[in-house]
Amino acid sequence: MTEQAGALDALFRGAVAAIDAGDTAALSQLLAAHPSLATERLGAPGIWLRDEVGDALEGYFRRPYLLWFVAGNPVRRERLPANIGQLAAIVAERARTAHADDPQEQLDYALGLTVTGRVARESGVQIALIDALIDAGARPGNGVGALGAANLEGAAHLLARGGQLTLAGALCLDRDADTERIARIATDDDRQIALVAAAVNGNARALTALIGMGIDIDAYSIVIHPHATALHQAVAADSLDAVKVLVEAGARLDVADKIYRGTPLQWAEYGGHARIAEYLRAAAQSADDNP
Repeated sequence: MTEQAGALDALFRGAVAAIDAGDTAALSQLLAAHPSLATERLGAPGIWLRDEVGDALEGYFRRPYLLWFVAGNPVRRERLPANIGQLAAIVAERARTAHADDPQEQLDYALGLTVTGRVARESGVQIALIDALIDAGARPGNGVGALGAANLEGAAHLLARGGQLTLAGALCLDRDADTERIARIATDDDRQIALVAAAVNGNARALTALIGMGIDIDAYSIVIHPHATALHQAVAADSLDAVKVLVEAGARLDVADKIYRGTPLQWAEYGGHARIAEYLRAAAQSADDNP
């Protein structure tokens, strides 16, 4: 780590500590003294961060901006401060006034991290944080990321703040009139995304509607968890009703996911979903008995 990189890392560590503590005064002082905190990415994070988030620094949290730390995703602490929306607004405003090269990327990605993680929701600050980021200029998008994280509250609030309503959103949020309208113009990809979103959320009613529209229920997902099928995701959601809808519609039981190479039954066994595992074993046995 170069001296310059080391200096930035130390500043980031102090600013992140202020965010964790909910200390608006300390955060504001650091940003006023060092505007680059709000504009530069942390390209050489120290052991303090590597110990906390590990492989995320080589994946979706690679070279993070300071603003991304407000989301609590990846998880470093189990709680976010109650004033996290105010802290996010402070960082976003400094990024704007310091003329960051890509403030839109900072804002949009911070919002995505917020609605796909669990800590903001479990801390009771998700809605305030969504509002703070959108008020600062983040685009609400289409809510598919939130749906893929089984975050219905977040998805609904993004729509309330001007987000795009998709077939997945209409179905998972039980917006029947919108579902009928959107289904008429939905593409194959729209239906496939909706299928997995419904499975992730254990929504048997939405799955039934999609199967009635004509869809490949055995296809690997796109956009949402693309390594697995809808049946895998219904198992992971621990929704026996959703699993039954898919199996009774003819979903294959022997398809392995692309990462762990597990079948839906193996996912059920690994996840401790005993009722689903029992049902899938019986379904497999019935298929063997009645080829």
